[in-house]
Amino acid sequence: MIPSGHTAVMASRREPPDALDFFPTPPWATRALLSHVLALSSDEFLSSSAWDPCCGEGHMVGPLQEYFWAVEETDVFDYGKGFAVSDFLADDERTADWLITNPPFKIAEAVALRALDRAKVGVAMLVRSVWLEGTGRYERLFRDRPPTTIAQFCERVPMTKGRWDPDASTATSYAWIVWRMTEQLAAPTFTWIPPGCRRALTRPTDIVRFAARSAAAPLLPAAK
Repeated sequence: MIPSGHTAVMASRREPPDALDFFPTPPWATRALLSHVLALSSDEFLSSSAWDPCCGEGHMVGPLQEYFWAVEETDVFDYGKGFAVSDFLADDERTADWLITNPPFKIAEAVALRALDRAKVGVAMLVRSVWLEGTGRYERLFRDRPPTTIAQFCERVPMTKGRWDPDASTATSYAWIVWRMTEQLAAPTFTWIPPGCRRALTRPTDIVRFAARSAAAPLLPAAK
């Protein structure tokens, strides 16, 4: 297992099948959720657990460990990082205070529905903004279980298939969708995640911890 608090993306990597739709989360995007959207007190973070059931190579796990006292990490595919292999949609019955994840787009709705049954305090999912559209999804999910908060990123959150590229750009917009189990609202609160988070919430060590080139290439030496 990888020691707690250490999530370096090693040079040895296992490529998942295309069907898993693996797009690692920039670390700053998770910190934006924790500092601007959830905004829990230090005591709340230190007394709460989090679980990422679609953890991939741990790009979201690392930032979660900076805030929560305990973090679970699982994925249906073994990426070679020491995380437990478990099919969240089929056979994983564990629970946590918070379920926080960036699920594959094709199964995001199923992940949300199951997460809402496994979380004690809340669920937060990073999704494309377009995911909020659709009659079918409204009827199956949002109508009866509306989120508490929709937090739209003002700036783009670049994601690259199979790896985190700190210099990437994108035309796709993303939002955090949050459900708090103790708050049943008729309609969600909409908010913006302010511009500047990419610069403000990226740490000098992120590029060494989370970014990797090909299996034969060394880790990047330092942040730009």
